[in-house]
Amino acid sequence: MKNIAFVKMVASGNDFVVVDNRKAAIPAAKLCAFAREVCDRNYGVGGDGLLSIERSKKADFRMRIINSDGSEAEMCGNGARCVALFAANNMKAGKNMTFETLAGIIEAGVKGSIVKLKMSDPAGLRRDIHLVLSDGTYNVNFVNTGVPHAVIFVDHLEGQNVKTVGKEVRYHGAFAPRGTNADFVEEAGKNIIKVRTYERGVEDETLACGTGVTASAIISAVVKGFKSPVTCLTKGGERLKIYFKKKGNDFTDVYLEGGAKKVFCGGYILK
Repeated sequence: MKNIAFVKMVASGNDFVVVDNRKAAIPAAKLCAFAREVCDRNYGVGGDGLLSIERSKKADFRMRIINSDGSEAEMCGNGARCVALFAANNMKAGKNMTFETLAGIIEAGVKGSIVKLKMSDPAGLRRDIHLVLSDGTYNVNFVNTGVPHAVIFVDHLEGQNVKTVGKEVRYHGAFAPRGTNADFVEEAGKNIIKVRTYERGVEDETLACGTGVTASAIISAVVKGFKSPVTCLTKGGERLKIYFKKKGNDFTDVYLEGGAKKVFCGGYILK
């Protein structure tokens, strides 16, 4: 048995178990099983996912994102903010850093508890996808902001059954074989939106999703004409800002800005 040091961190209500795994204390073959165990809210530490910090030949370090169900995600905006804050405070990474993800190299700047991430350029934009679901037909827009997101505009966000409808969208054949995250968006003012997200891998609604608010802001710019920066109000109550440059339907220099914090630290027994 081995004691694995961890830090529990939160960004916008999205909570993670963060492990400095640069010395491979958790073997790669055990990482997914460890994530399922440690993220269990009844028998483990509890979390939406495990963030494993590893060595990289391309950047300052590598971030692996293992969802609570043991699946690996390409990118997570809230998780990336947690990792950047952890690296700045615990790894002498400095206030500006780069780290490798399955979605590409991410740049991050840390100022106090606020982290500003340079996201990968959005890809795969699709508009006006008509999905027939159990309770009717939905008009959906799609974009990949490191991971796939289906964005649905609604009039009354609080009345939406995000878990039920989001699960149908997540597994819909239009997004096969890997599925998609589902974001429900309500306009809340000039360049302001409210967002609720059903997250693939967590398989439930979360209090916030960094790539989800980024996707929602991008789609709002395309469909509603929103300008940078777009302020996103999450279910967890935090305001996140999305910055971007837009030329037609192409987006570059996309940044996600918001806070992160350490909740507690401890040790977990790896069997």
